[in-house]
Amino acid sequence: MPTYVVLTRLTPESAKSPGELKRLETAVADHVRKDCPQVKWVADYAILGPYDYLDIFEAPDEITAAKVVMIIRSYGHAQTETWTAMPWDRFALVLP
Repeated sequence: MPTYVVLTRLTPESAKSPGELKRLETAVADHVRKDCPQVKWVADYAILGPYDYLDIFEAPDEITAAKVVMIIRSYGHAQTETWTAMPWDRFALVLP
């Protein structure tokens, strides 16, 4: 399955306290599991810098990946940046 990397930046209105952030994360994760059961989460990170979170997941296609990102955006009042990623061993196959 293709791998996707999502960087998420929450707006200040998204959560006013750490407890709200935890509830937000749980709601998003539950919604993704329900609506996109074929998605496999690889890693989730809270990060320092211009983005708040980095998530890595596998999805069968870009339509499913887009659905995951739309769920994230709708719950978090968030801006996202999404990339496809390829394991090095597969990428190395295209190198001369």
